[in-house]
Amino acid sequence: MTPRGRHVGLLVSLILCVPSLPAATDSLAELQTRFDHENNSDHKAKILEKLGDAEFNETRRAGTAGDYNAIGLILEKYRDNVRLALDALKKDHPDAERHYRGYRQVEMSVRQGIHEVDEILLLAPEQYKPPIGIVRHDLGAIEDELIAMLFPTHHLTQPPPPVASAPPPEKKP
Repeated sequence: MTPRGRHVGLLVSLILCVPSLPAATDSLAELQTRFDHENNSDHKAKILEKLGDAEFNETRRAGTAGDYNAIGLILEKYRDNVRLALDALKKDHPDAERHYRGYRQVEMSVRQGIHEVDEILLLAPEQYKPPIGIVRHDLGAIEDELIAMLFPTHHLTQPPPPVASAPPPEKKP
């Protein structure tokens, strides 16, 4: 077989494999079920990343259809999932500094969620903005809480060591 024939054969085999890829991804309902039944908080945080991506894909589809009621419900479910993941982490690993991995995954998901909600707020009709704005506010509060947990300011409660000051420069006439 010629090199060109091998390339064509490889291309055909790749094309035949591509339709099977979407079947490998989990649907929103499957991810939600896995999330709901997961007892390990770190695994729950990991699933939240995929679940959030699926929820945002669904909001994009609903946005294309102009279904802002569905968008609001999906975003509220996303916010509730974030709260559940964070509460599970707090219960299992109260010290976020030491067990930061799950907290960091939730924080990254929330950051992406805030970005997605901000984009939706720009496009949403005025009557749908208040409930979406509430979700945005809640996600911002959760992000602030996560950052405070990951980077506590206990080391800032003590005054900083004195800085040696240099004499003021002399003024030249």
